Amino acid sequence: MGKEQLVSWGFRAEPIMLAAGPCSAESEEQVVETARALAGQGIDFMRAGIWKPRTRPGSFEGVGEKGLAWLNAARAETGLKIGTEVAEPSHVEVCLEHGLDVLWIGARTTTNPFSVQAIADALKGTDIPVFVKNPMSADVALWMGAIERLANVGLTKLGAIHRGVSSSLEMRYRNAPAWKMPIELMRQMPDIPIICDPSHICGKADLIPAIAQEALDLLFDGLMVEVHPDPPNALSDAAQQLTPHQFGSMIRNLELTHEESDSSVFRNRLSELRESVDEFDSSLLELIGKRMEVVREMGRLKSEQKVSTLQPHRWQEILDDRVKRGEKLELSEDFVLQMMQSIHEEAIRQQEADRIGLD
Repeated sequence: MGKEQLVSWGFRAEPIMLAAGPCSAESEEQVVETARALAGQGIDFMRAGIWKPRTRPGSFEGVGEKGLAWLNAARAETGLKIGTEVAEPSHVEVCLEHGLDVLWIGARTTTNPFSVQAIADALKGTDIPVFVKNPMSADVALWMGAIERLANVGLTKLGAIHRGVSSSLEMRYRNAPAWKMPIELMRQMPDIPIICDPSHICGKADLIPAIAQEALDLLFDGLMVEVHPDPPNALSDAAQQLTPHQFGSMIRNLELTHEESDSSVFRNRLSELRESVDEFDSSLLELIGKRMEVVREMGRLKSEQKVSTLQPHRWQEILDDRVKRGEKLELSEDFVLQMMQSIHEEAIRQQEADRIGLD
């Protein structure tokens, strides 16, 4: 989708954009060693964290500005472009002084429009490529707003990085993949290149290849992967970093997908299936509309008897029943819960609107 833009910015992006490197720059030896190992693996730039905003104080928070000199040494020896995350204007200033090739704004920073605006103001007048990670929460508007703030000060080389979102639910991943976020960003900002950070989604090295493949299946323009020469002894996020060898093996085994196919048999069959999906969607919407008619009638009965709109026990019964029915239809519990919650929210809205005479 955004490959042409990436190429115009000076990246090879062939066949996809690849960024790789340690979560944190820990020493000049570690940075240069990683760069040497990655130099022949077709990456577009080497990434390394210089400032590491941690959830709680007391853990490793990065080496600071001296780490930029180590990145420069790696670039001088290998020819790789270099990039890091910035969280405040002072970070931007020293990165520009050291001539970094790429910058990105992290998820914690994206969450705060004031911080993003301060960074945007510091970048005004430059043409450095800047990527924006999605916020910690599943808020596409906040993500788009951060990109727009950078665009509003004249920056033109803007991309997005999807790294999943925080969740209170127990799951196998560190962050929920929440694929609907980047898909919606692609829809609303089709010209913005978007790459995936499977390291932060997964939190575990062995899960990374599957998520990386899933991102490519969803037409992401590239990947940003954390790679360390000795992951078990990394000073930050040790569990989610690949060795250079593991990274190379993963990249060689990824399969590229395309939006279209030259096969007429494929296109004809896909067209037939799409027509079926359209028919099912039409029927589904009609059924939901009829359900809402019943819901509004229930709301009027509740209003006459001064009964609350929300019925917690009934709602729990519905959820338990629909999850069980969904399992028999091979639908995941998460999907059924999300679907029913959305329907329930609309039902409450309709009942309340009818009750106060808005409809």
